[in-house]
Amino acid sequence: SQKLIEAGDLVTLDFGANYNGYNSDMTRTVAVGQISEQAHMIYHSVLEAQEAALKAVKPNLACKDLDAVARGILEKHELAEYFSHGLGHGVGIDIHEAPRLSMKSKDRLEPNMVITIEPGVYIPNKIGLRIEDLVFVTDNDYELVSKSNKNLIQL
Repeated sequence: SQKLIEAGDLVTLDFGANYNGYNSDMTRTVAVGQISEQAHMIYHSVLEAQEAALKAVKPNLACKDLDAVARGILEKHELAEYFSHGLGHGVGIDIHEAPRLSMKSKDRLEPNMVITIEPGVYIPNKIGLRIEDLVFVTDNDYELVSKSNKNLIQL
């Protein structure tokens, strides 16, 4: 974007790394100075959606059902219409690979999959933010690979 960052803006930072041919993916959103109450509310709603989805991760779960968990939280906060992408995707040799975590996905989670959980809210010309973590699906539930704090950082 050509927009200059100003006080009151949210800035979304999407990070990745590659180690021995395998990729990672993580996103954090930071605030520049003081942000509006609406921005705080949206941030905490997205965080709530992400945490609910993380708690639901388990083998054999339909990916569309996992997407529905996060979407349901955003619906409760009247933000679901602004969640314009799927909840996540697989990560491995490619940064975006199966499974796809979306409303239309026919995929199911399996042990040893590495996926992202990344709900976001994007209100055109007003606000956009996403929180993304990398997750390893275990035999029973999941292990969080991303170790970064998710509290809203204000610069």
